[in-house]
Amino acid sequence: MATLFVHHKVEDYAKWRPVFDEVGTVRTAHGATGWRVLRDSANPNEIIILTEFPDLESARGYAQSPDLREAMQRAGVSGRPEILFLNEA
Repeated sequence: MATLFVHHKVEDYAKWRPVFDEVGTVRTAHGATGWRVLRDSANPNEIIILTEFPDLESARGYAQSPDLREAMQRAGVSGRPEILFLNEA
């Protein structure tokens, strides 16, 4: 199992969340088996997303998806996200 860790800031969480939910079909098409969204308690527009995949190849495919890039722009992601590909230890 692999986990895709994404940390980014958004302009407005209320604008970002519906787009994130809409991209659920893209995540599952790339093999995602589950995900969690976490928000910074001091800054609710700072977000961490943990997405589970069966393998690193699937996680990388999703992270490089043009559909994901377009959705991030539409959702108001500001700046470059921090992305990590993690293996179970």
